[in-house]
Amino acid sequence: MSKNVSIDWSKLGFSYTKTDLRYISMWKDGKWDAGKLVEDNMISISESSTALHYGQQCFEGLKAYRTPNGEIQLFRPDENAKRMQRSCRRVLMPEIPVDKFIDACMQVVKANEHFVPPYGSGATLYLRPYVIGVGHNIGVKPAPEYLFGVFCVPVGPYFKGGMAPVNFTIADMDRAAPHGTGAAKVGGNYAGSLLPHEEAVKRGFADCIYLDPATHTKIEEVGAANFFGITKDNKFVTPASPSILPSITKYSLMVLAEKYLGMTVEERDCLVEKLDEFVETGACGTAAVITPIGGIEVDGKLHVFHSETEVGPVTKKLYDTLVGIQFGEIEGPEGWIYKVK
Repeated sequence: MSKNVSIDWSKLGFSYTKTDLRYISMWKDGKWDAGKLVEDNMISISESSTALHYGQQCFEGLKAYRTPNGEIQLFRPDENAKRMQRSCRRVLMPEIPVDKFIDACMQVVKANEHFVPPYGSGATLYLRPYVIGVGHNIGVKPAPEYLFGVFCVPVGPYFKGGMAPVNFTIADMDRAAPHGTGAAKVGGNYAGSLLPHEEAVKRGFADCIYLDPATHTKIEEVGAANFFGITKDNKFVTPASPSILPSITKYSLMVLAEKYLGMTVEERDCLVEKLDEFVETGACGTAAVITPIGGIEVDGKLHVFHSETEVGPVTKKLYDTLVGIQFGEIEGPEGWIYKVK
């Protein structure tokens, strides 16, 4: 029987809410324990933990969706699990087996089922898996122990008043170093983005666009999201670079563009000096799915794409298709949906 929670689903934003249970598993003596659900939302770790001093940590983000018939489903959690494994490898932490990752997410959703917003509200249950290096340590070396946790919070739809384009500016700073940790979902990438984001917002932009750190000629990421563009000849184009975080949303959109919309898909360089090849552009990621880009400021001039006020038709179709699959309204490709039972 579902518990009653007094939440006004229509007023949910993207902020922390303490839910009932979260999952914790510890890695000691070369292996992960079975893991368990706990009530306490505070964790106690050694003051010398590598997560605090040397940034040995990573995280993921995914959502649980309520379908029209009241079921709950996850969208491609196996891909989040594999990406977390790659992040763990990059900062020398033990990997979470895919089955363990998915089981942990399933346990957390089932234990907090009454926090999954109702279908039609546009709201979802956001899941935050993370791995941190813990235990007593002072040298620059991998931690003696690790903690894998998953917690959840109900979050509202990203676009309260409907999807609308926003403007971005080119960042003066780099998001990642060449051959660095740009492709891993580690906290340092996000800490480094706070200052350029704040400066962009002060100037009236939604966020900033990061260029490739080596030549500063190619678009890499848009804030904390991946970039895509629609060309005049109906191609879906997205940057190719070893320092971009591989977005599960982006790779899903690439499949939908090709298989559902019949578009040609290209993963290649997106040069700042050739922005006029795109008639629509957007940023994609778990939080918003797609944020349409109205214009990009380059050298003090705003390059406008489809419109600063209206969403482009291809961007809208891609958004509606992906969201339809996530909420169970449209049949998705095989293996994309995991039912929570």
